[in-house]
Amino acid sequence: MLKFRIIPVTAFQQNCSVLWCDQTKQTVLVDPGGDIDRIQAVLSEEGLTPHAIWLTHGHLDHVAASPDLARQFDVPIIGPHREDLFWLQDLPRFAAQVNFPPAEVFEPSQWLNDGDQLTLGNLTFDVLHCPGHTPGHVIFYEATSQIAFVGDLLFAGSVGRTDFPRGNFNDLVQSIRGKLWPLGDDVRFVPGHGPMSTFGHEKHTNPFVADKNFG
Repeated sequence: MLKFRIIPVTAFQQNCSVLWCDQTKQTVLVDPGGDIDRIQAVLSEEGLTPHAIWLTHGHLDHVAASPDLARQFDVPIIGPHREDLFWLQDLPRFAAQVNFPPAEVFEPSQWLNDGDQLTLGNLTFDVLHCPGHTPGHVIFYEATSQIAFVGDLLFAGSVGRTDFPRGNFNDLVQSIRGKLWPLGDDVRFVPGHGPMSTFGHEKHTNPFVADKNFG
């Protein structure tokens, strides 16, 4: 069974998630953007040690703590898709621009592609490449638990910004409607910011991607 805790980190209150298999205690960190002390506190409370870091996309508030945590725990950084390399190469400039702590350039141990699968103990996560917010954005979906970790693709009542370099609103809508909706209305999702929701709720009410807007 999948267990998880959500930790809002950075000044942008980005949802870093600690995921673990309750049978094996294998653990991953999804999108550790900063505030390492908060992440470490949750790991200590739960008695967990990370086995990997998974990234949905290359934006600063989702990735900045990854190199330090990877070194600390000697674990690989996995994801996002290679199309987000330019974001990872631009982290120091963007950190200075938004008054974040200094951030370092890095590359993941493994890039991800659409259709890849990642294992966490006895659990299997499907990787879906979902461009739009960034060209290399991916999401992680665990079918048994019917839960997805969607980064900045979709929010409760909103969608990800597309005004950053190489963002594309049409791609974003297609990613949500073409890849998320088919997973099922009952799927819960953890967005990159804000509260959880379900695909079904957003499919019917979200002003940007609801079915009623696409007759």
